[in-house]
Amino acid sequence: MSTYAPDDPLALPRRAEPAPRPPLPLLTVVVPVVGAGVLWMVTGSAYALLFAALGPLIAIASVADAARTSKRTAKKDAAALRRRRAQAEVDVANRHDAERAQRWATHPDVPRFLARPESIWRVVPERESMLVVGSGEDASALRTTGGDGEDASAELRRRAARVDDVPVLVPLTTGVAVVGPPALAAAVARALALQVLLCLSPGRVRLSDAGPSWADAAPHRAAAVGPLLQVLEDGGLVGGDVDIPIVVVPEGAPPPPRCGAVLRLTGPTKARLDLDGRSRDVTVDVLSAAQAAHLAGLLADRAERALGQTAGDVLTLRETLRQAPPARRGALPAAFGSAGGAAASVDLVADGPHAVVIGMTGAGKSELLTSWVVSLCAAHTPSQLGLLLVDFKGGRTFDHLAPLPHVTGVLTDLDEATTLRAIESLRAEVRFRERTLASLGVRDVDEAGEELGRLVIVVDEYAALVAAHPLLHDVFGDLAARGRALGIHLVLAAQRANGVFREAVLANAPLRIALRVADGTDSRAVLGVDDAARLSGRADARGTALVRRSGDTAPQPVRVALCDATVIAETAARWEGEGARRPWLPALPERIPLASVRQAGVVVLGTADEPEQQRQRAVVWDEPALAVVGGPRSGRTGVLRAIAAQTETLLVPGDPEGAWDALTTLEHVPAGSTVLVDDLDAMLAALRGEYGAVAAESLEQALRGARTRGIRIALTTQRVGGGVGRILELVPRRLVLGTATRADHVAAGGDASDHLPDLPPGRGRLGRTLVQVADAGAQDLSVVSDPPPVWQPGRRPAAVVAPAGARLRRLTAEWERWGIPVTPVDGQASLTRGGVVIGPPDAWLAQWRLLADARADADLVIDAACAAEYRALVGSRDLPPFVVPGAGRGWWHVPDRPVRRVLMERD
Repeated sequence: MSTYAPDDPLALPRRAEPAPRPPLPLLTVVVPVVGAGVLWMVTGSAYALLFAALGPLIAIASVADAARTSKRTAKKDAAALRRRRAQAEVDVANRHDAERAQRWATHPDVPRFLARPESIWRVVPERESMLVVGSGEDASALRTTGGDGEDASAELRRRAARVDDVPVLVPLTTGVAVVGPPALAAAVARALALQVLLCLSPGRVRLSDAGPSWADAAPHRAAAVGPLLQVLEDGGLVGGDVDIPIVVVPEGAPPPPRCGAVLRLTGPTKARLDLDGRSRDVTVDVLSAAQAAHLAGLLADRAERALGQTAGDVLTLRETLRQAPPARRGALPAAFGSAGGAAASVDLVADGPHAVVIGMTGAGKSELLTSWVVSLCAAHTPSQLGLLLVDFKGGRTFDHLAPLPHVTGVLTDLDEATTLRAIESLRAEVRFRERTLASLGVRDVDEAGEELGRLVIVVDEYAALVAAHPLLHDVFGDLAARGRALGIHLVLAAQRANGVFREAVLANAPLRIALRVADGTDSRAVLGVDDAARLSGRADARGTALVRRSGDTAPQPVRVALCDATVIAETAARWEGEGARRPWLPALPERIPLASVRQAGVVVLGTADEPEQQRQRAVVWDEPALAVVGGPRSGRTGVLRAIAAQTETLLVPGDPEGAWDALTTLEHVPAGSTVLVDDLDAMLAALRGEYGAVAAESLEQALRGARTRGIRIALTTQRVGGGVGRILELVPRRLVLGTATRADHVAAGGDASDHLPDLPPGRGRLGRTLVQVADAGAQDLSVVSDPPPVWQPGRRPAAVVAPAGARLRRLTAEWERWGIPVTPVDGQASLTRGGVVIGPPDAWLAQWRLLADARADADLVIDAACAAEYRALVGSRDLPPFVVPGAGRGWWHVPDRPVRRVLMERD
């Protein structure tokens, strides 16, 4: 029986050294002869010589006896050698049996896994990295010593160095191509795949979506993490993300490059393994599709019993809430999913304080956020927790959560103005919480007790939000940096991470959750590993997420719980009558009656919305000038109505003649007056040529001296180009109402980031503050200038300049009917009392002496159609009053009096 320890070398028997041949006992021969000779010499007896024969006889007897003893010893040594060699052979066989058993115990195949079910999914490091492709001969770990020079021992040493019927291994991720008849090769591939599934539990390996139908029941198909096993029984391309490919290759076809090991079937259970440039014969296992499906079902049952996993079963939120840990002070636990059959909980305080969630469309991101929100509401009172929900992907992700009393607002990009306003209000919320903590003399929200609840801001499609408004990067970065102590927590969700979340957010958001993503770089950016890009895309895998908390070294898989409407309704009913503090005031209404904001002694323009200060205040006009810029139907005239209802005003008429008269006489406006100019751009455009420039210059002078003179000027315009732009430069305060485009808003003097489309009338920016102008009602501000008087010849001499043609003939005929002497301009004409001298401009200019007399002593009336010759006719560079072209108007010059606008004839 062997007494060797398993790792001790085995000593092989060695033939004993043969006994040395006994030497001839020379002294035994010589001494008797010498003694006999001496005795003969002494006694002289011949009988004494007989003693000489005793020596040789004794020597011969000694040699014979030694030879007999040596032969007997040699026979005993040979028998002992045979016994030791037989025992060595037994020891080699025993040691090989032990080694074989140990190898199969370490690396079992499918039959051995089934023979010892307790070994299924047992963690054995040596086992997990190798795949048993079959059984065969391999080098033995048995070491031998001794037996040198013996052929029999050399043969035993050779047999001891090899052990048969042991598992033949290849590295698990090498990839195996099975070449042979399709049905037989598929059976071998099934056995190899089942060996992997029996060795590694779900999560330590996972099955690819594409694969044979027998694998559908295997719990590894629903696993979220682990190396990816792909089984291609019908051949095909190996996926780029596959870690363990097992591919059936038809005979004659080349194996895939991804497969480093090739099994070429040579019989029903025999194959030739090619690996690393060497070949060897192996015996392989085979499994039918029915056997494989049965084993997959057994693994599914085992997963349910041992791991609490049920294939295709997704827990409801009601079930996870029953197992959720109780809420406690200084924590925000939420059980929105399950793992291993139990509720999986995350805590925004302990694991956060902020969270980043990524997941491609259809991965279950909205369901995760919904379940998370409802779980938070179920565990906390509205006074302890407020929620702001922002959906910026054009959907209605959070609409059904609005009834929850914890929800202070549901914002979408469909109401972008309200959404941006609410987010800007968060700056004020930070300051409010800082003031509250300072007033209480505490360091953070936990020490504030019931005085200050926590606020969780959930944003779906954060990427779309900050892409539309890049300045919000800074808002969320500031909230992420200061939120922990203030009790403000962010849950920011996007389809991807790269280029979306800046370092200021990621550095303060250690709670990371990833559903399935398309790009491994996004997974690494959030989780540090590629696992999220390798999640299954099957419909029944929707809602599988990987969660990495601040203390985790690796992400943990979680199945998102499904939330139905009844759970939301029950949660809302539980806290009925309570409500969370809203971190911002309601948005400005579209109409604010002037009576509700009017104040004595001041002119109130409307109400300013300052979400960054969490306040809304009256806007008082206390400057000497105000410019209102806006597009059509933006409420420009409404601003003037509000001003006119509160002060004494002088409204510049809208018709060009009245506007000219008013604008050119602004220096005569008394102190305390308010001048209102509506549609300045259209007004100046109607005053063509020099008139527009002169009117604009007059308005500019009035604006420069308004403060000194004690007057105020309010003007509106739709466009800001040309002369209007120069005038607006003199107005320090500008109200920009709604414009059609962002470019128009910027051109009007607004900031590009402040532009909001589809503003209601009267809504705009005063500086950068959003203002709703007070509604003064349908007050009529229109002013109609009186028409000019009709000029008729009187007692004074009259000189009339009219273009040749029908008008001149008509005027002449009309006055002659009245009995007025009418004389055409010529060398014989003279100015007489009660008479009229009439003619075209060139005729008058030809009679320069008569024209000089007309300027000095007569009524000089010039038809507006002769405007081009006006200055030559009157001998002055001064502009006459503006007249509307083609309306039968003219200018009436009387010596020492201002020029007047008149009608040349009655209608």
